[in-house]
Amino acid sequence: MATTKQKQAARKNLDKTLEAKSAPAQGATRTQRSGALSTAEKDDLSSSEFAFPKERKEPLNDATHVRNAVARFDQVEGVSDAERDDAWKRIKAAARKYDVELEADDWHELFKGGKARKKP
Repeated sequence: MATTKQKQAARKNLDKTLEAKSAPAQGATRTQRSGALSTAEKDDLSSSEFAFPKERKEPLNDATHVRNAVARFDQVEGVSDAERDDAWKRIKAAARKYDVELEADDWHELFKGGKARKKP
């Protein structure tokens, strides 16, 4: 069950997303056409622009990708807890950079039954 703080953060992020999507309709230009990266664009990113640089998983090049990295964090398989700690630090830094409010204070809070279930 989501807490009040989590609900408020989700509403703020939704408002920011809707604002960004409506900007082109008001004459502003968008930097990314659909939020998705092509394979060539993903290949051009440096390893430091990924939450998991060794695996080149979860790019952190804009607010949409930061939100996606958080949403899919528990689905990343084959990484150690130390790698998750480092990835969470990179996600938090990218969230500050792109003004994304995180609901979770720690990556352990994200494990609620994803593929890579946290071992007790």
